[in-house]
Amino acid sequence: MPLIGPRHGRLNKWKRCSTRCAKYGARPTPAPPSVRPLNRTDIEGWALVAVDPKPFLSPGLRTSDWLDRSLPRLLEAEASARLKGDRLVHLDMRSDNLCFIGNRVVIVDWDNAALANPDLDLAAWAHSLHLEGGPPPEALLPHAPSLAALISGYFAARAGLPPIPRAEGVRRVQLTQLRPALSWTIRALGLSALEAPPGSRGRARKTDHNP
Repeated sequence: MPLIGPRHGRLNKWKRCSTRCAKYGARPTPAPPSVRPLNRTDIEGWALVAVDPKPFLSPGLRTSDWLDRSLPRLLEAEASARLKGDRLVHLDMRSDNLCFIGNRVVIVDWDNAALANPDLDLAAWAHSLHLEGGPPPEALLPHAPSLAALISGYFAARAGLPPIPRAEGVRRVQLTQLRPALSWTIRALGLSALEAPPGSRGRARKTDHNP
């Protein structure tokens, strides 16, 4: 079962995966009795950053001044994200959990499954697709600032935490995911794109890839 993703396929495969995400979210999918409604505390992140900003600030992507200015907007957007829903959602939608078998797209690894708003999976997929060289998330989810904030907040609160025993690469991957998610959120909310210069905590500079 070859991996689906920009490194392993072409644009038509990306589109088929996106269509698959949208279709399975648009219709009820039977869920095992063990699958429960999603709890907001399982996925939110900027609310955690507000309590303890160190995990977000420690990688040096943004300054504390940027966070102070931006946090009210981030919290508002994250809190407005609609999580409630009766659809079976995957909650870890990325290329290495998608397989291509003939003309079928098969989604694997449902360990985090929950009942929730299916747009959560589309947002995660849009972000993952862009990370691997695909179109920006807005191409799949235009006008979705609350979902952008939700995705970036999840990684913002976790990427700078201590390594997970026997899974030390997770934090590195989360940091890699945080970068484009944060850029998406900045564009969606119209935030300042100033970031911390290398080796500096006080000043900030504007990135070339953000408005």
